[in-house]
Amino acid sequence: MIMNLESADAAQVYRRLLEGFRQSAGQDGEARWQWLTAAHIVGQHHFRLHIDSHIAMFGFALRNRDWPESGGQLMRLALVPVGHLSGKLPAGNIGRATVSAFQPMPLDPRSTQLIMAASLASSR
Repeated sequence: MIMNLESADAAQVYRRLLEGFRQSAGQDGEARWQWLTAAHIVGQHHFRLHIDSHIAMFGFALRNRDWPESGGQLMRLALVPVGHLSGKLPAGNIGRATVSAFQPMPLDPRSTQLIMAASLASSR
């Protein structure tokens, strides 16, 4: 399953998605957010990757002066340990401040595409 990759596989796919984000510089903001949300989906069940995904989202929100998203990412960073300790991590949640931190979500087609491409590239 895409969201529950083994730790080593998840880390490789996660790194590929963050590399895609870095290489997407110059694209519009929402296109770039897709890379970060896909990385969050892959990493959310692995503590270190989960924290890292919200740090990356926080940094991107700050660089874009998106204050509501920045504040939301700070809240998400505070909630990550609670979610992992309680075992209540909503599968498929994109990690943005625009959605509930507690809501499981179905994978959208673009996230699925990015995750599958990163997974395929990681297996080569």
